[in-house]
Amino acid sequence: MTLTREQYEALIHERVFAPTKLSDALRNRKRRSVAGDDGNLLIIAADHTSRGKLSLGSDRTAMADRFTLLERTLACLSVPGVDGVLGSADVLEELAWLGALENKVALGTMNRGGIMGATWELDDRITAYDLDHIAESGLDGGKTLIRIDYNDPAVARTIETVAATVTGLADRGVMSLIEPLPYLKNEQGKAILDTSDESLAVVVAIASGLGSSSAHSWLKIPATAGMKEVAAATSLPILMLGGEPQGNPAESSTCGRPG
Repeated sequence: MTLTREQYEALIHERVFAPTKLSDALRNRKRRSVAGDDGNLLIIAADHTSRGKLSLGSDRTAMADRFTLLERTLACLSVPGVDGVLGSADVLEELAWLGALENKVALGTMNRGGIMGATWELDDRITAYDLDHIAESGLDGGKTLIRIDYNDPAVARTIETVAATVTGLADRGVMSLIEPLPYLKNEQGKAILDTSDESLAVVVAIASGLGSSSAHSWLKIPATAGMKEVAAATSLPILMLGGEPQGNPAESSTCGRPG
């Protein structure tokens, strides 16, 4: 599926003159089961911009242009074997209006308040989808991010928020996708990912125990050399992060390459 300038201009027109058509398209799309026939999922992550991450590889503004973001996401969703997409309301509603989410898994991102590079970056508050709107919008699940730094007091509030969200999604019978990541502060006080497998296994174990029910919980974790040991810390289904492409995205051979 491709995106033309005419389609994009029509989308902008709808936003101004018939905005409910976007949310209606998301709510009324044809749905499928999350697990599908074989339990394997390939999900495109398109929720980065809602917490201020516009960079991709060496290009610091690769995702700054909305037309290009939608164009590349549509291209990815058209690839056989791609099951769905994770995004904020603006992205998911636009994709649904364009007809790209029919029989696809649509996951709503939830706590995007930890703006990239901010002094409060690890204070990941719910600023995107909330519990009620995950269900009311006909989404297949909600995704939360929990970055654990033992020396940042704001993390305790995030843990509590994510735990309540896991319970709320379970009560609604909706998938809860939790992304637990170990974090540290460098010498400049910047939050950075702790890449050790041992630290990742610890936060995987913590995330697995969040909420009053784990019946609908899945985990989203980075692929590592010690994936066997990390995965052994949980019995929950796992989505592995594919990682960020290196170099110039415009020269990439991924599905997001401009045509």
